[in-house]
Amino acid sequence: MRSPMTAWMRKQEEQMATTILGRKLGMSQVWSEDDQLVPVTVIEAGPCVVSQVKTRKTDGYDAVQLAFGDMKPAKANKPYAGHFAKAHVDPKRFVHEARLAEGESFKRGQKITVGVFDVGTKVDVVGTSKGKGFAGVMKRHNYHGGPGGHGSHFHRAPGSVGMCATPSRVLKGLGLPGHMGSETVTVKKLEIVRIDAEQNLLLLKGAVPGGKNGLLVIRAS
Repeated sequence: MRSPMTAWMRKQEEQMATTILGRKLGMSQVWSEDDQLVPVTVIEAGPCVVSQVKTRKTDGYDAVQLAFGDMKPAKANKPYAGHFAKAHVDPKRFVHEARLAEGESFKRGQKITVGVFDVGTKVDVVGTSKGKGFAGVMKRHNYHGGPGGHGSHFHRAPGSVGMCATPSRVLKGLGLPGHMGSETVTVKKLEIVRIDAEQNLLLLKGAVPGGKNGLLVIRAS
């Protein structure tokens, strides 16, 4: 019987077979072929460069490291600059490692563009959600809250959080006030509406995590 972890790892490898890094530019609207107004997110996807290739022989697994986003060479320290010098490319701002599917191969310095995707295909988008700061339980966990009428002394508080007797503690997983947002979020199966290869743009149907200029990882579903 295949273990759940093995199945999950195999699924991750299949999902990461087609991957590109991008930057969220904002949202817009486009007309579809059947005259429907479609909300889309505009993403500057790539071009990415392969800065490192890992193999089972050297690293124990097959993976490729993608780099995206120009940066001034003077801002790169010597180890970082030397890493990109091996690939004969200028230092990049962001790097991301993606597992390779069986039979796939890449070379150092190879460029990855939006041409790896087709219109109509589904992709998963990974990003960092917007930070909301410290939030209460009603905003953070959608709690109902207390009565809002006059005379009530319970409005937006979390209410009872534990037991006075057994087990005399706060149980794990209880929703409490705290920091909200700034978490890694994955939105699955977004449709590619349009591709602009000249400007390296991807138009995805719907919203993606994060704010403008946020770094995104786009991979085939």
